[in-house]
Amino acid sequence: MATDRARPVSRALTVLRVPTGDRVHDVVPALQRMLDGQSPPLLPIPADDDREIRRLTDALHPGEPIDDAVGLVVATSGTTGIPKGAQLTAGALRASGDATHERIGGTGSWLLALPAHHIAGMQVLLRSILSGTEPVIVDVSGGFDPATLPAAVAAMRGPRRYSSMVPTQLIKALDHPDALGALADLDAILLGGAATPEPVLRRAREAGVNVVRTYGMSETCGGCVYDGVPLTGVDVRIDADTRVWLGGSVLASGYRGLPHHPAFTAPGWFRTDDAGLVDDGVLRILGRLDEAISSGGLTVVPQVVEAVLVEHPAVREVAVIGLPDDRLGQRVVAVVVPEEGFSPTLGELREWTTATLDSTAAPRELHLLDALPLRGPGKIDRRALVTRFS
Repeated sequence: MATDRARPVSRALTVLRVPTGDRVHDVVPALQRMLDGQSPPLLPIPADDDREIRRLTDALHPGEPIDDAVGLVVATSGTTGIPKGAQLTAGALRASGDATHERIGGTGSWLLALPAHHIAGMQVLLRSILSGTEPVIVDVSGGFDPATLPAAVAAMRGPRRYSSMVPTQLIKALDHPDALGALADLDAILLGGAATPEPVLRRAREAGVNVVRTYGMSETCGGCVYDGVPLTGVDVRIDADTRVWLGGSVLASGYRGLPHHPAFTAPGWFRTDDAGLVDDGVLRILGRLDEAISSGGLTVVPQVVEAVLVEHPAVREVAVIGLPDDRLGQRVVAVVVPEEGFSPTLGELREWTTATLDSTAAPRELHLLDALPLRGPGKIDRRALVTRFS
């Protein structure tokens, strides 16, 4: 007897071990069955990371019952250290993939250059399934090497070719001429996971790379707002506190085991932790509300300061954090990866900042690093920086 496509065969959450490199192809059949409603709900976990496996399974309880409408439970990056599982239906995932292809020009071949157990990498596989194409895989288990891009892009088939990346990958590719040329051959690169510095965008676009900035999260099947414009079926609203709310066909059905979580208490909406505004139909993210710095009684949004500092010619990458201060409550601290051959000073960066922003936003402390710590797919680990420099 044929399996009912409308109901999975089990109500127990089932682990999907996601390998690295070319072995990622092994999970595609299971994802196809999930989209078709012919498999139990799946929990993607990294196959070769015992510590992460324990962390995710302890928090998300595979083997235990789950609403049979759920297709995937995707772990958030866990800013609090405790992962939450966004419950995504097959219908929401299909809506996301279809809306993406509608926006970027149609179905095509996809290049996977991200860990596949995170939502951004998982979506590359799902979009490949919806396109009827086989994904080309770049092995990033040992870190991202832009030198691998030319051969990978050359192996892609089809009239249209796409990839998803995070800003740190694009920054590396900008300094590798062959990799940059390969990216310019793609029809679009979806860039998300973190804010992209304007100088990076300019350099990429001047080189002919079609960068599409995406905004979204695991709770919305990944990116759901492209270049500030919501995808078809996606709703955006801003409340009186400038908080961004997201809704529509791509929305998760809550968190695994947290039926009353405040992020999902408004029916049909997800409450983000981001501040934003909508100008002429275009969403602009100002920064995270939970990362705002209170300095001398005034509020400083780190991402606003970062957007100014990264324009300084000596700054390659930057993170702004708040550290405890006896007089101010918190002081603004800049952590900078300098451009090669440069060593910016605190005085230079304060002067640069105050030419655009109020003096409250100017850094009062500076640290230079070779690289910024990251968590998840390309997000700056601000907690690690606060711990390191406190």
